[in-house]
Amino acid sequence: MTSEVVIDVQPKEVSFALLEDKSLVEYQNESRKASFSVGNIYLAKVKKLMPGLNACFVDVGYERDAFLHYLDLGNQFDSYSKYIKQLESDKKKSLPFYKAQRLPEIKKDGSVQNILKVGQEVLVQIVKEPISTKGPRLTAELSFAGRNLVLIPFNDKVSVSSKIKSGEERARLKQLIQSIRPKNMGVIVRTVAEGKRVAELDTEMKVLVKRWEDALEKIQKTSQRPQLVFEETSRTVAMLRDLFNPSYEAIYVNDEEVFKEIKHYVTIIAPEKANIVKMYTGHVPIFDNFNITKQVKSSFGKTVNYKHGAYLIIEHTEALHVVDVNSGNRSRAENGQEANALDVNLGAADELARQLRLRDMGGIIVVDFIDMIKAEDRQLLYERMSKNMQKDRARHNILPLSKFGLMQITRQRVRPAMDVNVEETCPTCFGKGKIKSSIIFTDQLESKIDNLVNKIGIKKFYLHVHPYVAAYINKGLISLRTKWQIKYGLGVHIISSQKMAFLQYEFYNDKGEFVDMKEEIETK
Repeated sequence: MTSEVVIDVQPKEVSFALLEDKSLVEYQNESRKASFSVGNIYLAKVKKLMPGLNACFVDVGYERDAFLHYLDLGNQFDSYSKYIKQLESDKKKSLPFYKAQRLPEIKKDGSVQNILKVGQEVLVQIVKEPISTKGPRLTAELSFAGRNLVLIPFNDKVSVSSKIKSGEERARLKQLIQSIRPKNMGVIVRTVAEGKRVAELDTEMKVLVKRWEDALEKIQKTSQRPQLVFEETSRTVAMLRDLFNPSYEAIYVNDEEVFKEIKHYVTIIAPEKANIVKMYTGHVPIFDNFNITKQVKSSFGKTVNYKHGAYLIIEHTEALHVVDVNSGNRSRAENGQEANALDVNLGAADELARQLRLRDMGGIIVVDFIDMIKAEDRQLLYERMSKNMQKDRARHNILPLSKFGLMQITRQRVRPAMDVNVEETCPTCFGKGKIKSSIIFTDQLESKIDNLVNKIGIKKFYLHVHPYVAAYINKGLISLRTKWQIKYGLGVHIISSQKMAFLQYEFYNDKGEFVDMKEEIETK
Protein backbone atom coordinates (compact mmCIF):
# COMPACT_ATOMS: atom_id res chain seq x y z
CA MET A 1 0.00 0.00 0.00
CA THR A 2 1.35 3.42 -0.98
CA SER A 3 0.64 6.41 1.27
CA GLU A 4 0.97 10.06 0.26
CA VAL A 5 0.15 13.32 2.01
CA VAL A 6 -1.00 16.36 0.03
CA ILE A 7 -1.24 19.77 1.72
CA ASP A 8 -3.05 22.65 0.01
CA VAL A 9 -2.13 25.98 1.62
CA GLN A 10 -4.42 28.91 0.76
CA PRO A 11 -4.37 32.46 2.20
CA LYS A 12 -7.33 31.76 4.50
CA GLU A 13 -7.19 28.00 5.06
CA VAL A 14 -5.07 24.86 5.01
CA SER A 15 -6.39 21.55 3.66
CA PHE A 16 -4.70 18.26 4.45
CA ALA A 17 -5.33 15.01 2.54
CA LEU A 18 -3.99 11.51 3.20
CA LEU A 19 -4.10 9.13 0.24
CA GLU A 20 -3.74 5.36 0.47
CA ASP A 21 -3.29 3.75 -2.96
CA LYS A 22 -4.53 7.07 -4.45
CA SER A 23 -7.78 6.80 -2.45
CA LEU A 24 -8.65 9.64 -0.06
CA VAL A 25 -8.90 8.29 3.52
CA GLU A 26 -8.35 11.35 5.71
CA TYR A 27 -9.21 14.98 5.01
CA GLN A 28 -8.95 18.02 7.25
CA ASN A 29 -9.66 21.62 6.44
CA GLU A 30 -8.95 24.42 8.87
CA SER A 31 -8.87 28.19 8.88
CA ARG A 32 -5.36 29.61 9.24
CA LYS A 33 -6.82 31.94 11.88
CA ALA A 34 -8.31 29.09 13.94
CA SER A 35 -7.09 29.45 17.51
CA PHE A 36 -8.84 26.97 19.81
CA SER A 37 -6.78 23.93 18.92
CA VAL A 38 -6.45 20.83 21.04
CA GLY A 39 -3.23 21.12 23.03
CA ASN A 40 -3.28 24.90 23.54
CA ILE A 41 -2.59 26.00 27.14
CA TYR A 42 -4.23 29.05 28.75
CA LEU A 43 -3.86 30.87 32.02
CA ALA A 44 -7.54 31.64 32.55
CA LYS A 45 -10.04 32.57 35.26
CA VAL A 46 -12.83 30.54 36.84
CA LYS A 47 -16.11 32.12 35.76
CA LYS A 48 -18.75 30.03 37.50
CA LEU A 49 -18.86 27.05 39.88
CA MET A 50 -21.36 24.24 39.26
CA PRO A 51 -21.45 22.13 42.48
CA GLY A 52 -24.26 19.94 41.08
CA LEU A 53 -21.97 18.86 38.21
CA ASN A 54 -18.85 19.00 40.41
CA ALA A 55 -17.35 21.21 37.70
CA CYS A 56 -16.78 24.82 36.74
CA PHE A 57 -16.87 27.06 33.70
CA VAL A 58 -13.65 28.84 32.76
CA ASP A 59 -13.18 31.91 30.58
CA VAL A 60 -10.51 31.16 27.95
CA GLY A 61 -11.61 33.92 25.58
CA TYR A 62 -14.09 31.84 23.59
CA GLU A 63 -17.68 33.02 23.07
CA ARG A 64 -18.85 30.13 25.27
CA ASP A 65 -17.07 29.40 28.54
CA ALA A 66 -14.98 26.23 28.63
CA PHE A 67 -15.91 23.27 30.84
CA LEU A 68 -13.58 21.88 33.54
CA HIS A 69 -14.67 18.90 35.64
CA TYR A 70 -13.21 18.17 39.09
CA LEU A 71 -11.79 14.85 37.87
CA ASP A 72 -9.88 16.75 35.16
CA LEU A 73 -8.06 18.94 37.69
CA GLY A 74 -5.37 16.26 38.05
CA ASN A 75 -3.70 15.00 41.20
CA GLN A 76 -1.15 17.82 41.28
CA PHE A 77 -3.54 20.77 40.94
CA ASP A 78 -2.41 22.33 44.23
CA SER A 79 1.23 22.09 43.14
CA TYR A 80 0.45 23.93 39.90
CA SER A 81 -1.51 26.63 41.71
CA LYS A 82 1.24 27.32 44.24
CA TYR A 83 3.98 27.42 41.58
CA ILE A 84 2.00 29.81 39.33
CA LYS A 85 1.39 32.15 42.30
CA GLN A 86 5.13 32.14 43.09
CA LEU A 87 5.94 32.96 39.45
CA GLU A 88 3.48 35.86 39.35
CA SER A 89 4.51 37.27 42.73
CA ASP A 90 8.10 37.87 41.66
CA LYS A 91 8.33 38.86 38.01
CA LYS A 92 12.04 39.68 38.18
CA LYS A 93 13.36 36.35 39.41
CA SER A 94 12.75 33.05 37.70
CA LEU A 95 11.98 30.07 39.88
CA PRO A 96 13.56 26.98 38.26
CA PHE A 97 10.94 24.31 37.77
CA TYR A 98 13.10 21.55 39.24
CA LYS A 99 12.97 23.50 42.54
CA ALA A 100 9.16 23.70 42.51
CA GLN A 101 7.56 22.20 45.59
CA ARG A 102 5.17 19.29 45.11
CA LEU A 103 2.20 19.39 47.45
CA PRO A 104 0.05 16.40 48.50
CA GLU A 105 -2.36 15.15 45.83
CA ILE A 106 -5.94 16.41 45.90
CA LYS A 107 -8.69 13.95 46.89
CA LYS A 108 -10.19 11.93 44.05
CA ASP A 109 -13.66 12.16 45.59
CA GLY A 110 -13.36 15.84 46.52
CA SER A 111 -15.68 18.71 45.66
CA VAL A 112 -14.98 21.53 43.23
CA GLN A 113 -16.11 24.29 45.61
CA ASN A 114 -13.48 23.19 48.15
CA ILE A 115 -10.66 23.56 45.60
CA LEU A 116 -11.71 26.48 43.38
CA LYS A 117 -13.39 29.84 43.76
CA VAL A 118 -14.80 32.30 41.23
CA GLY A 119 -12.05 34.58 39.83
CA GLN A 120 -9.26 32.13 40.65
CA GLU A 121 -6.55 31.76 37.99
CA VAL A 122 -6.07 28.25 36.61
CA LEU A 123 -3.60 26.84 34.10
CA VAL A 124 -5.62 24.70 31.70
CA GLN A 125 -5.20 22.82 28.42
CA ILE A 126 -7.82 22.22 25.72
CA VAL A 127 -8.61 18.52 25.21
CA LYS A 128 -11.73 18.98 23.06
CA GLU A 129 -12.44 21.81 20.65
CA PRO A 130 -15.81 23.63 20.73
CA ILE A 131 -18.41 21.30 19.22
CA SER A 132 -21.87 22.52 18.21
CA THR A 133 -23.28 24.58 21.12
CA LYS A 134 -20.65 23.39 23.61
CA GLY A 135 -17.54 25.33 24.56
CA PRO A 136 -14.06 23.75 24.76
CA ARG A 137 -13.39 20.91 27.22
CA LEU A 138 -10.42 21.47 29.53
CA THR A 139 -7.96 19.63 31.74
CA ALA A 140 -5.59 21.02 34.35
CA GLU A 141 -3.26 18.03 33.98
CA LEU A 142 -0.95 19.46 31.34
CA SER A 143 1.03 17.53 28.74
CA PHE A 144 3.38 18.37 25.87
CA ALA A 145 3.22 15.87 23.04
CA GLY A 146 6.14 15.09 20.76
CA ARG A 147 6.68 12.44 18.13
CA ASN A 148 8.18 9.86 20.52
CA LEU A 149 7.44 11.24 23.99
CA VAL A 150 4.75 13.04 25.98
CA LEU A 151 6.05 15.27 28.79
CA ILE A 152 3.89 15.72 31.93
CA PRO A 153 4.97 18.42 34.44
CA PHE A 154 4.58 17.72 38.20
CA ASN A 155 4.82 14.00 37.70
CA ASP A 156 7.53 11.45 38.36
CA LYS A 157 6.26 8.38 36.49
CA VAL A 158 7.64 6.91 33.28
CA SER A 159 4.98 4.97 31.35
CA VAL A 160 5.55 2.98 28.18
CA SER A 161 2.87 2.46 25.51
CA SER A 162 1.06 -0.85 25.96
CA LYS A 163 1.41 -1.41 22.20
CA ILE A 164 5.12 -2.07 22.71
CA LYS A 165 4.93 -5.79 23.52
CA SER A 166 8.60 -6.72 24.00
CA GLY A 167 9.40 -6.84 27.73
CA GLU A 168 13.08 -6.25 27.01
CA GLU A 169 12.36 -3.14 24.91
CA ARG A 170 9.93 -1.76 27.51
CA ALA A 171 12.57 -2.13 30.24
CA ARG A 172 15.22 -0.49 28.01
CA LEU A 173 13.04 2.51 27.23
CA LYS A 174 11.95 2.93 30.85
CA GLN A 175 15.53 2.86 32.13
CA LEU A 176 16.70 5.18 29.35
CA ILE A 177 14.01 7.80 30.04
CA GLN A 178 14.55 7.62 33.80
CA SER A 179 18.20 8.56 33.20
CA ILE A 180 17.46 11.65 31.06
CA ARG A 181 14.16 13.06 32.39
CA PRO A 182 14.35 16.29 34.42
CA LYS A 183 13.18 16.43 38.04
CA ASN A 184 9.43 17.03 38.51
CA MET A 185 8.70 15.70 35.01
CA GLY A 186 6.81 12.55 34.08
CA VAL A 187 7.05 10.96 30.63
CA ILE A 188 4.85 8.74 28.48
CA VAL A 189 6.82 6.82 25.85
CA ARG A 190 4.81 6.54 22.62
CA THR A 191 4.66 3.46 20.39
CA VAL A 192 6.86 4.99 17.68
CA ALA A 193 9.75 5.29 20.17
CA GLU A 194 10.35 1.54 19.91
CA GLY A 195 13.95 0.92 18.87
CA LYS A 196 14.94 4.61 19.04
CA ARG A 197 18.41 5.61 20.26
CA VAL A 198 19.06 7.65 23.41
CA ALA A 199 20.40 10.68 21.49
CA GLU A 200 17.19 10.98 19.47
CA LEU A 201 14.96 10.73 22.55
CA ASP A 202 17.15 13.13 24.54
CA THR A 203 16.92 15.74 21.75
CA GLU A 204 13.13 15.53 21.74
CA MET A 205 13.01 15.67 25.54
CA LYS A 206 14.95 18.96 25.50
CA VAL A 207 12.57 20.41 22.89
CA LEU A 208 9.53 19.53 25.02
CA VAL A 209 11.11 20.91 28.21
CA LYS A 210 11.89 24.15 26.34
CA ARG A 211 8.19 24.48 25.39
CA TRP A 212 7.20 24.20 29.05
CA GLU A 213 9.86 26.73 30.10
CA ASP A 214 8.68 29.17 27.39
CA ALA A 215 5.12 28.84 28.67
CA LEU A 216 6.26 29.62 32.23
CA GLU A 217 8.21 32.65 30.98
CA LYS A 218 5.10 33.93 29.23
CA ILE A 219 3.06 33.55 32.43
CA GLN A 220 5.62 35.59 34.35
CA LYS A 221 5.93 38.38 31.78
CA THR A 222 2.26 39.04 30.96
CA SER A 223 -0.64 40.11 33.13
CA GLN A 224 -3.45 39.79 30.58
CA ARG A 225 -6.08 37.15 31.44
CA PRO A 226 -7.10 34.90 29.80
CA GLN A 227 -3.66 34.43 28.27
CA LEU A 228 -2.54 31.89 25.68
CA VAL A 229 0.76 30.68 27.12
CA PHE A 230 1.43 27.74 24.81
CA GLU A 231 0.17 27.26 21.28
CA GLU A 232 0.25 23.84 19.68
CA THR A 233 2.70 23.63 16.78
CA SER A 234 1.38 24.73 13.38
CA ARG A 235 -1.60 22.68 12.28
CA THR A 236 0.24 20.98 9.44
CA VAL A 237 3.15 19.95 11.67
CA ALA A 238 0.78 18.82 14.45
CA MET A 239 -1.15 16.64 11.99
CA LEU A 240 2.07 15.17 10.63
CA ARG A 241 3.36 14.51 14.14
CA ASP A 242 0.42 12.18 14.85
CA LEU A 243 0.07 10.79 11.33
CA PHE A 244 3.63 10.44 10.12
CA ASN A 245 4.51 6.94 9.04
CA PRO A 246 7.87 5.72 7.67
CA SER A 247 5.93 4.11 4.82
CA TYR A 248 4.98 7.51 3.37
CA GLU A 249 6.30 7.84 -0.17
CA ALA A 250 5.79 11.59 -0.53
CA ILE A 251 4.51 14.73 1.20
CA TYR A 252 3.50 17.40 -1.33
CA VAL A 253 3.09 21.05 -0.31
CA ASN A 254 2.24 24.07 -2.48
CA ASP A 255 3.51 26.78 -0.12
CA GLU A 256 7.22 27.51 0.31
CA GLU A 257 7.03 28.60 3.96
CA VAL A 258 5.03 25.53 5.03
CA PHE A 259 7.32 23.36 2.87
CA LYS A 260 10.38 24.56 4.82
CA GLU A 261 8.56 24.07 8.13
CA ILE A 262 7.58 20.48 7.30
CA LYS A 263 10.99 19.68 5.79
CA HIS A 264 12.66 20.88 9.00
CA TYR A 265 10.31 18.81 11.15
CA VAL A 266 10.74 15.61 9.10
CA THR A 267 14.54 16.12 9.12
CA ILE A 268 14.42 16.11 12.93
CA ILE A 269 12.15 13.10 13.44
CA ALA A 270 13.25 10.98 10.47
CA PRO A 271 16.38 12.34 8.74
CA GLU A 272 16.43 9.47 6.25
CA LYS A 273 12.97 10.54 5.02
CA ALA A 274 13.70 14.25 4.51
CA ASN A 275 13.68 13.89 0.72
CA ILE A 276 10.02 12.74 0.62
CA VAL A 277 8.90 16.32 1.32
CA LYS A 278 8.36 17.89 -2.08
CA MET A 279 7.43 21.37 -3.22
CA TYR A 280 4.55 21.41 -5.71
CA THR A 281 4.99 24.18 -8.30
CA GLY A 282 2.44 23.25 -10.99
CA HIS A 283 -0.19 25.75 -12.14
CA VAL A 284 -3.01 23.19 -11.93
CA PRO A 285 -4.46 23.36 -8.36
CA ILE A 286 -2.64 20.81 -6.22
CA PHE A 287 -5.82 18.94 -5.19
CA ASP A 288 -6.94 18.71 -8.83
CA ASN A 289 -3.54 17.33 -9.82
CA PHE A 290 -3.87 14.44 -7.34
CA ASN A 291 -7.59 13.88 -8.06
CA ILE A 292 -8.53 14.92 -4.52
CA THR A 293 -11.11 17.60 -5.39
CA LYS A 294 -13.25 15.07 -7.24
CA GLN A 295 -12.98 12.56 -4.39
CA VAL A 296 -13.96 15.22 -1.83
CA LYS A 297 -17.04 16.21 -3.85
CA SER A 298 -18.11 12.59 -4.29
CA SER A 299 -17.34 11.41 -0.73
CA PHE A 300 -19.09 14.08 1.33
CA GLY A 301 -22.76 14.97 1.46
CA LYS A 302 -25.78 13.07 2.71
CA THR A 303 -25.61 10.27 0.09
CA VAL A 304 -22.40 8.33 -0.59
CA ASN A 305 -22.29 5.83 -3.45
CA TYR A 306 -20.05 2.77 -3.41
CA LYS A 307 -19.75 -0.42 -5.49
CA HIS A 308 -22.44 -1.78 -7.84
CA GLY A 309 -25.05 0.93 -7.23
CA ALA A 310 -25.30 0.51 -3.44
CA TYR A 311 -25.14 3.64 -1.29
CA LEU A 312 -25.01 4.99 2.27
CA ILE A 313 -27.20 7.74 3.70
CA ILE A 314 -25.40 9.58 6.51
CA GLU A 315 -27.37 11.83 8.86
CA HIS A 316 -25.97 13.84 11.76
CA THR A 317 -27.91 14.88 14.86
CA GLU A 318 -26.82 16.59 18.07
CA ALA A 319 -26.54 13.24 19.88
CA LEU A 320 -25.30 10.81 17.23
CA HIS A 321 -24.61 9.91 13.61
CA VAL A 322 -27.06 7.61 11.83
CA VAL A 323 -26.03 5.59 8.76
CA ASP A 324 -28.49 3.70 6.55
CA VAL A 325 -27.23 1.06 4.11
CA ASN A 326 -29.16 0.69 0.83
CA SER A 327 -28.66 -1.83 -1.97
CA GLY A 328 -29.88 0.69 -4.56
CA ASN A 329 -30.63 -0.59 -8.05
CA ARG A 330 -28.18 -3.50 -8.00
CA SER A 331 -29.46 -6.84 -9.24
CA ARG A 332 -29.68 -9.76 -6.86
CA ALA A 333 -26.95 -12.36 -6.72
CA GLU A 334 -27.58 -15.73 -8.32
CA ASN A 335 -27.59 -17.54 -4.99
CA GLY A 336 -30.32 -15.45 -3.41
CA GLN A 337 -31.19 -12.50 -1.23
CA GLU A 338 -28.97 -13.48 1.72
CA ALA A 339 -25.80 -13.51 -0.41
CA ASN A 340 -26.83 -10.18 -1.96
CA ALA A 341 -27.39 -8.64 1.49
CA LEU A 342 -24.03 -9.91 2.74
CA ASP A 343 -22.20 -8.51 -0.30
CA VAL A 344 -23.84 -5.08 0.09
CA ASN A 345 -23.16 -5.02 3.85
CA LEU A 346 -19.48 -5.99 3.47
CA GLY A 347 -19.04 -3.22 0.89
CA ALA A 348 -20.78 -0.81 3.28
CA ALA A 349 -18.40 -1.83 6.08
CA ASP A 350 -15.41 -0.98 3.86
CA GLU A 351 -16.84 2.39 2.83
CA LEU A 352 -18.08 3.29 6.32
CA ALA A 353 -14.65 2.68 7.90
CA ARG A 354 -13.21 5.08 5.30
CA GLN A 355 -15.98 7.63 5.93
CA LEU A 356 -15.41 7.64 9.69
CA ARG A 357 -11.75 8.58 9.15
CA LEU A 358 -12.50 10.92 6.28
CA ARG A 359 -15.17 12.94 8.09
CA ASP A 360 -13.59 12.42 11.53
CA MET A 361 -17.02 11.40 12.82
CA GLY A 362 -17.10 10.93 16.58
CA GLY A 363 -19.43 10.10 19.45
CA ILE A 364 -22.09 7.45 18.83
CA ILE A 365 -22.58 6.06 15.32
CA VAL A 366 -25.57 3.79 14.66
CA VAL A 367 -25.54 1.78 11.40
CA ASP A 368 -28.65 0.16 9.95
CA PHE A 369 -27.34 -2.66 7.78
CA ILE A 370 -29.54 -4.75 5.48
CA ASP A 371 -31.12 -7.59 7.47
CA MET A 372 -29.33 -10.95 7.35
CA ILE A 373 -30.76 -14.24 8.61
CA LYS A 374 -27.61 -16.33 9.11
CA ALA A 375 -25.64 -15.82 12.35
CA GLU A 376 -22.36 -16.63 10.56
CA ASP A 377 -23.01 -13.80 8.06
CA ARG A 378 -23.64 -11.32 10.88
CA GLN A 379 -20.42 -12.45 12.58
CA LEU A 380 -18.51 -12.09 9.29
CA LEU A 381 -19.78 -8.51 8.94
CA TYR A 382 -18.72 -7.68 12.51
CA GLU A 383 -15.23 -9.11 11.91
CA ARG A 384 -14.91 -7.19 8.63
CA MET A 385 -15.83 -3.91 10.34
CA SER A 386 -13.41 -4.58 13.21
CA LYS A 387 -10.59 -5.33 10.76
CA ASN A 388 -11.28 -2.18 8.72
CA MET A 389 -11.23 -0.02 11.86
CA GLN A 390 -7.76 -1.24 12.89
CA LYS A 391 -6.27 1.49 10.68
CA ASP A 392 -8.17 4.16 12.62
CA ARG A 393 -6.00 6.14 15.05
CA ALA A 394 -8.98 7.37 17.10
CA ARG A 395 -10.06 5.24 20.06
CA HIS A 396 -13.19 3.31 19.16
CA ASN A 397 -15.43 0.47 20.23
CA ILE A 398 -17.64 -1.71 18.01
CA LEU A 399 -20.56 -3.86 19.16
CA PRO A 400 -21.87 -6.86 17.18
CA LEU A 401 -25.18 -6.48 15.34
CA SER A 402 -28.22 -6.26 17.60
CA LYS A 403 -31.35 -8.35 16.99
CA PHE A 404 -32.70 -5.35 15.04
CA GLY A 405 -29.74 -5.49 12.63
CA LEU A 406 -28.13 -2.34 14.06
CA MET A 407 -24.40 -1.94 14.70
CA GLN A 408 -23.33 0.54 17.36
CA ILE A 409 -19.93 2.21 17.19
CA THR A 410 -18.38 4.74 19.53
CA ARG A 411 -15.44 6.78 18.29
CA GLN A 412 -13.30 9.33 20.09
CA ARG A 413 -14.41 12.88 19.35
CA VAL A 414 -12.01 15.77 20.00
CA ARG A 415 -13.12 18.21 17.29
CA PRO A 416 -16.25 18.78 15.18
CA ALA A 417 -16.90 16.26 12.41
CA MET A 418 -15.63 17.41 9.01
CA ASP A 419 -18.60 18.69 7.02
CA VAL A 420 -17.91 19.71 3.43
CA ASN A 421 -20.78 21.32 1.53
CA VAL A 422 -20.68 19.67 -1.89
CA GLU A 423 -23.61 21.67 -3.27
CA GLU A 424 -22.66 24.68 -5.37
CA THR A 425 -24.37 28.05 -5.29
CA CYS A 426 -24.71 29.54 -8.75
CA PRO A 427 -21.76 31.96 -9.03
CA THR A 428 -23.60 34.10 -11.58
CA CYS A 429 -26.99 34.69 -9.95
CA PHE A 430 -25.96 33.89 -6.33
CA GLY A 431 -29.10 31.81 -5.81
CA LYS A 432 -31.58 34.29 -7.32
CA GLY A 433 -32.42 31.96 -10.20
CA LYS A 434 -31.71 34.22 -13.18
CA ILE A 435 -28.40 34.56 -15.01
CA LYS A 436 -27.05 36.35 -18.04
CA SER A 437 -27.12 34.40 -21.27
CA SER A 438 -24.51 31.63 -20.96
CA ILE A 439 -23.66 31.82 -24.68
CA ILE A 440 -22.02 35.22 -24.10
CA PHE A 441 -20.05 34.01 -21.04
CA THR A 442 -16.77 33.87 -22.98
CA ASP A 443 -17.42 37.41 -24.27
CA GLN A 444 -17.69 38.54 -20.65
CA LEU A 445 -14.41 36.76 -19.86
CA GLU A 446 -12.70 38.52 -22.78
CA SER A 447 -13.97 41.85 -21.44
CA LYS A 448 -12.38 41.05 -18.06
CA ILE A 449 -9.11 40.07 -19.77
CA ASP A 450 -9.09 43.31 -21.76
CA ASN A 451 -9.64 45.28 -18.56
CA LEU A 452 -6.93 43.32 -16.74
CA VAL A 453 -4.29 43.76 -19.47
CA ASN A 454 -5.01 47.23 -20.84
CA LYS A 455 -6.36 49.11 -17.80
CA ILE A 456 -4.89 47.42 -14.74
CA GLY A 457 -1.64 46.47 -16.50
CA ILE A 458 -1.36 42.82 -15.49
CA LYS A 459 0.11 41.14 -18.57
CA LYS A 460 0.65 37.64 -17.16
CA PHE A 461 -2.19 35.92 -15.35
CA TYR A 462 -3.96 32.59 -14.82
CA LEU A 463 -7.71 32.29 -15.44
CA HIS A 464 -9.27 29.42 -13.44
CA VAL A 465 -12.51 28.09 -14.91
CA HIS A 466 -14.67 24.95 -14.77
CA PRO A 467 -13.18 22.00 -16.76
CA TYR A 468 -16.08 22.12 -19.28
CA VAL A 469 -15.51 25.82 -19.93
CA ALA A 470 -11.73 25.26 -20.18
CA ALA A 471 -12.34 22.52 -22.77
CA TYR A 472 -14.48 24.90 -24.82
CA ILE A 473 -11.87 27.70 -24.65
CA ASN A 474 -9.04 25.33 -25.65
CA LYS A 475 -10.85 23.40 -28.41
CA GLY A 476 -9.85 23.60 -32.05
CA LEU A 477 -6.67 24.38 -33.95
CA ILE A 478 -7.23 28.11 -33.60
CA SER A 479 -8.86 28.04 -30.19
CA LEU A 480 -10.39 30.90 -28.25
CA ARG A 481 -7.31 30.81 -26.00
CA THR A 482 -5.03 31.22 -29.02
CA LYS A 483 -7.07 34.21 -30.23
CA TRP A 484 -6.81 35.80 -26.78
CA GLN A 485 -3.03 35.20 -26.69
CA ILE A 486 -2.64 36.84 -30.15
CA LYS A 487 -4.73 39.81 -29.01
CA TYR A 488 -3.56 40.23 -25.39
CA GLY A 489 -0.17 38.49 -25.31
CA LEU A 490 1.24 35.11 -24.34
CA GLY A 491 0.69 35.89 -20.65
CA VAL A 492 -2.89 34.58 -20.94
CA HIS A 493 -3.08 31.13 -19.27
CA ILE A 494 -6.25 29.04 -18.90
CA ILE A 495 -6.38 26.64 -15.93
CA SER A 496 -8.97 23.88 -15.60
CA SER A 497 -10.07 23.79 -11.95
CA GLN A 498 -12.46 21.20 -10.52
CA LYS A 499 -13.13 23.51 -7.60
CA MET A 500 -14.95 26.01 -9.83
CA ALA A 501 -18.73 25.90 -10.34
CA PHE A 502 -19.96 25.88 -13.95
CA LEU A 503 -19.91 29.61 -14.80
CA GLN A 504 -17.50 30.61 -12.08
CA TYR A 505 -14.10 32.12 -12.77
CA GLU A 506 -11.13 33.45 -10.82
CA PHE A 507 -8.07 35.43 -11.93
CA TYR A 508 -4.62 35.00 -10.35
CA ASN A 509 -1.47 36.99 -11.13
CA ASP A 510 1.92 35.38 -11.82
CA LYS A 511 2.67 35.34 -8.05
CA GLY A 512 -0.44 33.25 -7.41
CA GLU A 513 -2.32 36.15 -5.77
CA PHE A 514 -6.09 36.41 -6.32
CA VAL A 515 -7.23 39.32 -8.51
CA ASP A 516 -10.85 40.38 -7.91
CA MET A 517 -12.46 41.09 -11.29
CA LYS A 518 -16.12 40.84 -10.33
CA GLU A 519 -18.41 43.69 -11.34
CA GLU A 520 -20.41 45.54 -8.69
CA ILE A 521 -23.69 44.29 -10.13
CA GLU A 522 -22.50 40.69 -9.67
CA THR A 523 -21.87 41.10 -5.95
CA LYS A 524 -25.22 42.61 -5.07
